[in-house]
Amino acid sequence: MVKLGVIEAHDSAYDWREGGEEWSAPWGGSAAQWFETIFPRIQRYLPAATILEIGPGFGRWTHYLREHCQRLHVVDPVAHCLEACRRRFGDDPRLSYHPNDGCSLDMIPVGSIDFIFSFDSLVHVTRETVAAYLHQFSDKLTRDGVGFVHHSNLGAYGSAIMNRIPPRVKKLLTKAKILDQEHQRASDMTAELFRSYCDEHGLKCLGQELVNWRGRRLIDCFTTFARADSKWPHTSQILRNPDFMREAELIRRGSKGHVTTGAAESVPQADAAGGVTLAHARSSG
Repeated sequence: MVKLGVIEAHDSAYDWREGGEEWSAPWGGSAAQWFETIFPRIQRYLPAATILEIGPGFGRWTHYLREHCQRLHVVDPVAHCLEACRRRFGDDPRLSYHPNDGCSLDMIPVGSIDFIFSFDSLVHVTRETVAAYLHQFSDKLTRDGVGFVHHSNLGAYGSAIMNRIPPRVKKLLTKAKILDQEHQRASDMTAELFRSYCDEHGLKCLGQELVNWRGRRLIDCFTTFARADSKWPHTSQILRNPDFMREAELIRRGSKGHVTTGAAESVPQADAAGGVTLAHARSSG
């Protein structure tokens, strides 16, 4: 059995009274976060006939994804979350709901998915779980299908010294803001590992963006990938974006709790090719 890591924080014990909106607070709400932060990074690949969303929670991103496809599969190991999505979206014929064991995609037909999406979910799972999903992605994607996954890069900051700090001491140092919070990110996952898993499982990396998350370290990563035999060009480019949360603050200031536009010049914008231009990002790799 593949370990789920701290994804268990999303089980029925979690207080979902805000429906996940609490995680979009730095942007001023999920609408602002979607239109100003997430959509510009994936719009090149939308619309897509069939989308697979992993870890929808209470449907914060499902709400927007369903407008960009003919069919949307949502997969989650937590029955409570799938039930909430059913209540929210009613009898929308585009949606299909699938419980899983935290890593299986056996219920998804081979070669049927044009776009894979996961945000704010797989950042919490172990490297084993990420590898298990990637092992299946190449079979589930259509020839030129694309995936966009938000995952942990916290493992890049591991060290023998840090690992020896007792949890109680680490908690005190974090409270004193000497150490950044880890936000339940998987401590054994990195952007480099994700690239290596792509190579192992018939996929190619189309790009990675390393971002900070309410702190200074770039503990999160957005990876875009496709099948190795797809039309999409392979790239080793890695964008380092230490101003990601500054962008969120600028978006929040410009938002009114609904769709926002033109919050600031540092907010990601689509380039002529449909990709994302980051005014404050630094390229490496």
